[in-house]
Amino acid sequence: MSEGATCIDMTETDSTEVLTGLFEQMARRLHSNGYAAHLFPAQWSALRYIHHAQADRRTAIDLARYQGLASGAVARTVRTLVEKGLVTKMGTIGRGRAERLELTEKGYQLLKSDPLRSIRKAMEELSTHERSVLAKGLETAIDATRMPHGRL
Repeated sequence: MSEGATCIDMTETDSTEVLTGLFEQMARRLHSNGYAAHLFPAQWSALRYIHHAQADRRTAIDLARYQGLASGAVARTVRTLVEKGLVTKMGTIGRGRAERLELTEKGYQLLKSDPLRSIRKAMEELSTHERSVLAKGLETAIDATRMPHGRL
């Protein structure tokens, strides 16, 4: 357990409130650590997506689908990443206007300091069962943040 961390007794009657507080604390720390590189969470997510997606899926529209965001917001994210020299546009894919996105060397280097790396490393210490339970809880929390009627 990390320095300053506390062991939570999950038999408490307010365990959902405790879990919600822990989730908020983790989200705030992740946001803060990510912004140390002057990137917002959506920008980090875009870098990760471009790095891992198949070449024909590295477009702003596919990124918007992945993030569940409007294409205008994603276009601004991509434009910002291009302006920062982290992403480059490589020309259109197929007959449409979709431009293929690629990370620049600077983008690859920045991903080496991805704030999710420390979380991934910490999760490696969990048992398979603990990861499964955590995954179910996180999926439940993510579902709870979705807008009603399928809108994000």
